[in-house]
Amino acid sequence: MSASCCSNVTFDGASAQYKRVLWIVIAINATMFVVELAAGITAQSMALRADALDFLGDSLTYGLSLYVIGKSTRWRASAALAKGISLALMGTWVMGMTIYRTFYLGLPDDLVMGSVGALAFFANVTSALLLLRFRDGDANVRSVWLCSRNDAIGNVAVVMAAGAVYGTGTGWPDILVAAIMAGLFLWSAVQIIRQSLGELRAEQPGKITPEISPKTATFGVREQ
Repeated sequence: MSASCCSNVTFDGASAQYKRVLWIVIAINATMFVVELAAGITAQSMALRADALDFLGDSLTYGLSLYVIGKSTRWRASAALAKGISLALMGTWVMGMTIYRTFYLGLPDDLVMGSVGALAFFANVTSALLLLRFRDGDANVRSVWLCSRNDAIGNVAVVMAAGAVYGTGTGWPDILVAAIMAGLFLWSAVQIIRQSLGELRAEQPGKITPEISPKTATFGVREQ
């Protein structure tokens, strides 16, 4: 059940329970960044490196999400916009590195890929389940949920790629998964940026809204 299901007010993350959950998720992501980056370098896996970079990005942006909780809608929407832009840059970088690797294709270590990918999947599923009830919040809150959900999906793909590398004896499955993850980053970035821009537009100063006076039945304006 979402945190805002019983209210017309969009949940903005201003609750002690949500903040505790966010601290736990930040710790999980920071730990997995270190583990997966080391594994990606050791295994020569582009998919693991992409996922490690995602863990780092999540740690930093979740910290930003925590910082702006309780601040104005403009602050929270601006933070979400920054996260959306960073996610788009990350997706672009991963896509570029994936294209580069297609011309310098090596064979990654499928055992390390599969093992670390499974560990990362467990970490992200745990994070996603902790955040599940907060998935329908404002742009700042929803961006955290989207990132955790995408990470879990990406980890399933990494594990599958490890099996495919072992079965085919080539590095192409690793490249394909990295490209899919880059596309997922970019798609999520579009969703986050779109929602955050909508919230920023809604907060434009001097915006007027028509209303009908119950006594005169004439239109007036109300400053928001």
